[in-house]
Amino acid sequence: MLAQTMAESTQALPVKHYENFPVASWLCPPRLRAPIAAIYHFARCADDLADEGDAQAAQRLSDLQAFQADLSACAERRPHSGRWPVVFDTLGPVIVRFELPVTPLTDLLEAFTQDVRYTAARRRYQDDAELLDYCRRSANPIGRLLLHLYGVHDERSLKQSDQICTALQLVNFWQDLSVDTPRSRWYPSRQSMAALAVVDADLLGHGNTARAALLIEAYCAQARSLMLAGASLALRIPGRAGWELRLVVQGGLRILDKIQTMHHETWRARPKLAWVDVPLLLWRAARMRPTSASRE
Repeated sequence: MLAQTMAESTQALPVKHYENFPVASWLCPPRLRAPIAAIYHFARCADDLADEGDAQAAQRLSDLQAFQADLSACAERRPHSGRWPVVFDTLGPVIVRFELPVTPLTDLLEAFTQDVRYTAARRRYQDDAELLDYCRRSANPIGRLLLHLYGVHDERSLKQSDQICTALQLVNFWQDLSVDTPRSRWYPSRQSMAALAVVDADLLGHGNTARAALLIEAYCAQARSLMLAGASLALRIPGRAGWELRLVVQGGLRILDKIQTMHHETWRARPKLAWVDVPLLLWRAARMRPTSASRE
């Protein structure tokens, strides 16, 4: 759950990653650890195909298409290609046993494919609506899949899950600015940059950093608002799963605190959670109460 590296499977996941919110932690209900890990490995491997290594865009797109074909095979109870056995040997039975919906998994692959295409073409998000649509496919499916495993299907819970997941994705964008922008992965929209007269050099730390900080501050405020709007979902999910989600929420808010502490200048360094944050997160998780925003 907290700041640590997951992705230990060397066959399907050759790249190790820092994660804000690793899944299948000790708080996760034991019976769901295996299916949650299967979903995580699927998403992590697909993300690596889109983002890691030195492959050209055409090869990445081809690999993601093959990955999609293996997902379709598993959903239809057909043999997969065998290229990613650690992923699909475990995910296939999970889809069958838990009647896991395939659309959210497909949405994830569409988002990773979009990442490849945007980066290769140096394409930028024109407005925040386009950015949020990307979050709908790149982040929200994970929350909906977890709710499915927990047996939660009501519309209010799905909406709040989307709010939390979108907030987490946005937190990750603004946390990772120093990593993404040098790689031509730009998530601030042109519309929002223009509204504050921010240019690329500002977000690389070479121009008017005061304007850039205002932009990141506004984006972080948006992420915090979404997180707080969805937070009461963690109070309605019973048992260990609810505590897991409480810590996910508090982890996201803690990263936003760290971004604020560095005056929103995340082009300088990447703020991270560490084990020293654990007592504070546990205390905040225990004190969570419904807010006016989360009751709506």
